[in-house]
Amino acid sequence: MTNFPTSFFKRRTLLSAGLFLGAALCSATGWTQTYPTKPIKLIVPYAAGGATDITARTIGEKLTTRLGQPVLVDNRGGAGGVTGTDQALKSPADGYTFLVSLGTTMLINQYLYEKLPYNPQKDQALITQIALAPVVLLVNAQVPVNTAPELMQYIEHNKSKLAYGSWGMGSYAHLAGAWLSDNLRADMNHAAYKGESPMLQDLVGGQIQLTFASLQSARPYIESGRLKALAVTGTQRMIALPKVPTMSEQGIKDEVFRVTGWVGMSAPAKTPADVLARMGTEVRAILAQPDVRERIQQMGFIPVGSTAEEFNVQFKKDAPVWERLVKLSGAKLD
Repeated sequence: MTNFPTSFFKRRTLLSAGLFLGAALCSATGWTQTYPTKPIKLIVPYAAGGATDITARTIGEKLTTRLGQPVLVDNRGGAGGVTGTDQALKSPADGYTFLVSLGTTMLINQYLYEKLPYNPQKDQALITQIALAPVVLLVNAQVPVNTAPELMQYIEHNKSKLAYGSWGMGSYAHLAGAWLSDNLRADMNHAAYKGESPMLQDLVGGQIQLTFASLQSARPYIESGRLKALAVTGTQRMIALPKVPTMSEQGIKDEVFRVTGWVGMSAPAKTPADVLARMGTEVRAILAQPDVRERIQQMGFIPVGSTAEEFNVQFKKDAPVWERLVKLSGAKLD
């Protein structure tokens, strides 16, 4: 039998330990060291051209440079964003498919739909709240008011005579309009449209008297004087609409007008934690860039770039507010 020196076994033991440690480190950090190795997909559950799509494309362009792989935006519209959101959250949890969407599909839909095909609480891992998405309170140019309080009085004096529009059942415009009608006992009619464009055209035409809409869609009508912007939702003014005060600044401090929609980013729930952390870090860095912030602000959004922990806290804080608003509106979707 060959007699090996003691030093041989020591070297072998150290080598084995080193290999084991190296394997463990690769296992723990291998994703972030090698990731990504192929193109990444950002699913936007709405048609191309909208503010959410533009935001996703802005981030995607920057991510392509930072990650060294193409980052592609995949528009999967349909069913008010449900179809694309479901597809994103049921994609392989391999770090190559992400969702960029509004709070409607990521949070509010669970209170609107009797049978939602995905569970926002269980099926997604929140990454970052990209931006707040306040909206503008608008009236037809012929409505004789210039402030939000004046509109409240006008609504009270014209009970059962007015109509408000929304871009769909369960949208913020629907929920906020229903709250106004109920709170003021105004018995306003609700006109639901398939999108903001036909809603705003009817507002200009006088078929409806008021609505809430995104600045991205409403800006041409505001600038031409065909619609009046009375207020914005949320707790701060829009940089792109600096002269229009918030509802709160005008003394209307109800939570329905303080809470805002938002654009967020998430991934399938079982996506590796280090990939989620890497993506969150990259997106936050992108949102800190002046050109990106300016582009987002010009659409009426407010850049955020929260951590996953901060996003989860805000998600849980917003949830009961939206749940109450949905119940009050009576909106239910199949």
